[in-house]
Amino acid sequence: MEFSYIFIGIVAGIFSGLFGIGGGMIIVPFMLSVGMSSHNAIAISVFQMMFSSVFGSFMNYKKRNLNINDGILVGLGGLVGASFSGTIVRLFSDVALTSVFLCLSIIFFLKYAFGIKNVVIQTKRNELQKRLILIGAGTLTGVFAISLGIGGGLLIAPILGYTLGFDSKKVVPISLFFVIFASLSGTISFISSGVINKDIVNAGISVGISSMIGVIIGIKIIEKMQVKAHKKVLLGVYLLSIILTFIGLLRKLEILSF
Repeated sequence: MEFSYIFIGIVAGIFSGLFGIGGGMIIVPFMLSVGMSSHNAIAISVFQMMFSSVFGSFMNYKKRNLNINDGILVGLGGLVGASFSGTIVRLFSDVALTSVFLCLSIIFFLKYAFGIKNVVIQTKRNELQKRLILIGAGTLTGVFAISLGIGGGLLIAPILGYTLGFDSKKVVPISLFFVIFASLSGTISFISSGVINKDIVNAGISVGISSMIGVIIGIKIIEKMQVKAHKKVLLGVYLLSIILTFIGLLRKLEILSF
């Protein structure tokens, strides 16, 4: 299992650097597919996000890809929203959490794949409106993303894209920076709620350290990718997450036995 943690950590790290996600869209479905409960899968995912997000944001800052002011506003919103995550996880059953995760994945996959293409709201916004949108986007994303263990990158990107006109490459560093705040708050919330234990910490560290290697690879790849190629790979991530989560849900419902 240790090798599996290292492998999935590297893969998740690549997608963290490439799409600004915490890695949960990869880690949670993988953990579910090997029979782990939603609560443990989510806890491991959230804990490891601190490694990939801090390291990735540091690299983006050094390369001047990160707008630190926008990132802080989004992050502060995420800090507030994610503080409720531990309570939400306790209120929902294992099957319910898996079902919600699957539904969100399908919704955002369809929206991104078949939504209106290349249409950006060009409404001019003053600085106060922009700040409120950034904070609001972070808060809303933090509430749902950390509770589902997906970090928020894939949720926050369309919000900033449609409301502020940010393209996918511009929002990636902000999304990854957001994950720092959300994962920290989510981890604290999970610990206080009794969701995170010693085994979760050990697994999270293994996955987290491995993800740092993947982040380096992901950031190097995105620097050379075209926007169209970036979108196609992102759709692949959505589809992979949906398939693995669906299999995990069928197992929990005892519809599948393998």
